[in-house]
Amino acid sequence: MNIEALRYAQAVSRTKSFSAAARAYGVTQPALSSGVARLEEELGVKLFDRSPRGVRPTEHGARILPLIDHVLGSLDTLAAEAQRLASPVTETIRVGVSPLIGAELVARAFRAARTLKRPRDLVLREADLEPLSADLQAGRLDIVLVPAVPGMPTLRHRVIAREPVVVIDPDASGGDSPVELKAVVDAAYILGPPTCGLTTFTTELFRSHDVALRTYPGEAASFRAVDEWAAMGLGAALLPRSKITHEHTSCRPLLQAGVPVEIAYEAVWDCDTPLGADLEELVTALTVTGEAPLVGRDTASRGAGD
Repeated sequence: MNIEALRYAQAVSRTKSFSAAARAYGVTQPALSSGVARLEEELGVKLFDRSPRGVRPTEHGARILPLIDHVLGSLDTLAAEAQRLASPVTETIRVGVSPLIGAELVARAFRAARTLKRPRDLVLREADLEPLSADLQAGRLDIVLVPAVPGMPTLRHRVIAREPVVVIDPDASGGDSPVELKAVVDAAYILGPPTCGLTTFTTELFRSHDVALRTYPGEAASFRAVDEWAAMGLGAALLPRSKITHEHTSCRPLLQAGVPVEIAYEAVWDCDTPLGADLEELVTALTVTGEAPLVGRDTASRGAGD
C-alpha cells in the first residue's frame, strides 16, 4: 500500500479540501486526487464525497480515516525512534519567526528554552510565512512562530497568543471608535506579498465572511510598509494593534458581528523528531499552562485569554 497516498488522504481529511491538501504537500491537485483515487480502489471503498459545501468523509471513510491516522502515526513513531537512536540530540533549537511576532514573545521563548529539563539555546531565523513553512517541512527548522492561518496540516499547531486587529482608513472618519467589518469593505487595502502571513490573514478574513476584498494596486514589502503607506494616505490597512507605529487620522478596532477581530499567533512543529519532547515542553511553557495571552499595548488591562 502506498504510504504517500495514505498521507494524501489524511491531509484531505484534515483540511476538508483537495486543493488545500495539495498546496500543503507541494503537489498538483490532479496528482493528489489520483493518489487518493488509487487508494480508494485498493481499499475497495470510497473515502470522500465532494459537494459545493466542501469535502466530507463518506460513511466508510469515517471508519477508515482514523485507522489511516493510526497507521501513519505508528510509522512516524518508528522513523522518529530510529532517528533518535542514530543521531545525537542537538543542544540548540532552530526557530523560525514571522516578522509579525513581537520581541516580547521571542524573549519569552528564550526564557522558556532555558528552563527546559534540558536547557537549550535558540537559533532564530526571521522570514515570511511561506519560506518558514517550507524550511520547517524540509527539516531546516525545528519550530516556527507564525500567524495562525490555514496550512501545514500534517504538523502540530498550538495558539500561543492573540491580539486585536485595527483598521486604518485615511478616507474614513470615526477616530478610534470600533467599527464592523461590513462597514469598511469599500476601502482599498494595502497588502504585502502573498508569502506574508498578514496578507493571508486579511484575505482569509474577508473570504470567510463572503466579503469582496478591494486592494491597492501596489504591494508593500512588510507590515511596517503597510503601516507607513496607510499613514501617507495611499490606502486602508488591517494591522495587529501592537504593530501600529505611525499616527493615523482613523485607527479603529475591528469587529465582526460585535465581536473583536483578533489575529492569533501559533507555534507549529513536528513532534515526531528527536526534539519532539523538548518542543512540546517549550510550547507548553510559551502558552502559560495552556492559555494564550493577549499581546499588545494594553495586555495588562485586558488580561489573558484563549
